[in-house]
Amino acid sequence: MATQEAKKEKKANPKRKKLLIGLGAAAVIVAAIFIILGIGHEKTDNAQIDGNITPVRASVSGYVDAVLFQDNQQVKKGDTLAIIRSNDYAAMVAQAEAGLANAQATLAAAKAGLNMADQNAQASALSSLASKETVTSAETRLWKAQQDMARVNAMAKDNAATPQQVDALKAEVDVAKAQLEMARKQTDAAQAQASGSRSHAKAQEAQIALAEALVAQREAEVKLARIKLGYTVITAPFDAIISKKSVEPGQYLSVGAPVCAAVDLHDIWITANFKETQLTNLRPGQPVKVEVDAYPDLKLTGHVASLGGATGARFSLLPPDNATGNFVKVTQRLSVRIELDPAKDTSALLAPGLSVVVDVNTKG
Repeated sequence: MATQEAKKEKKANPKRKKLLIGLGAAAVIVAAIFIILGIGHEKTDNAQIDGNITPVRASVSGYVDAVLFQDNQQVKKGDTLAIIRSNDYAAMVAQAEAGLANAQATLAAAKAGLNMADQNAQASALSSLASKETVTSAETRLWKAQQDMARVNAMAKDNAATPQQVDALKAEVDVAKAQLEMARKQTDAAQAQASGSRSHAKAQEAQIALAEALVAQREAEVKLARIKLGYTVITAPFDAIISKKSVEPGQYLSVGAPVCAAVDLHDIWITANFKETQLTNLRPGQPVKVEVDAYPDLKLTGHVASLGGATGARFSLLPPDNATGNFVKVTQRLSVRIELDPAKDTSALLAPGLSVVVDVNTKG
């Protein structure tokens, strides 16, 4: 009986050996296929979807009157998220506008004063010119009187003129001298007045420059007050999903206090951390296949956009210093940015932080 079983095992052994040989050959073939397919590809599962997450903060302080969003709500750019009580800021705008009106009135008064000063300066200049002409006329009159006086004196020596004629001409000369002296004083006074008018006009010009600077300052104050009033309405910075809600009605917000976080789902990319031993053939522009863990059936494509400037360890809070202590070599990883091609299936929520697997075709 035992002999028959031994004979059966001997007959079965060749078949078993053939099966094992076949399985081994198949395993070798499969391994070879994987190796061949893996040539020219670099793959990693140390990758995730990345995107812009912008904290929305209060730009002015005050009590919250209304909150108009819920956590994880989709919003459009400019949608109102929260409203801060605006009474104080509206009063600041009114105060700034009143200050601007006052400055503008001061400027208008200064310009009117300059116009009046210019007119006075012109009138004084004309008066000075007229005074100079009066002096010229008085000098001419005096010269004529002196000439007549000389002729009468010559005639009086020949008894051809009476003493009365001599006295009359002498009196006329004296009057002409007095008129000339008065005209000269009037001319000096007119010139002094014209100089004063010109100085007053220059002073008015300086006053206008000061008033214009004050108007510019008040306009800036009005602009700033209106900006602060506008900040009492907190809006979405872009189309996004709003998360991390941290504000409620009645809450007091200080400047810079967080309100929520806006996640931009329209501008996303892949951040893949490749081992340093995988970087030999990685280049920008190479095609990439992406598999998303959350959506196994979703296939995405993209391309290598850029390679990081330093390994992740160098960006850590406490970068390793291999020159101190015991050195243990650890394979480093470099961040690689992968831009995604437009997806045909837009129903999947590709949120930043989701894990993905990337396969870079280094032959592409």
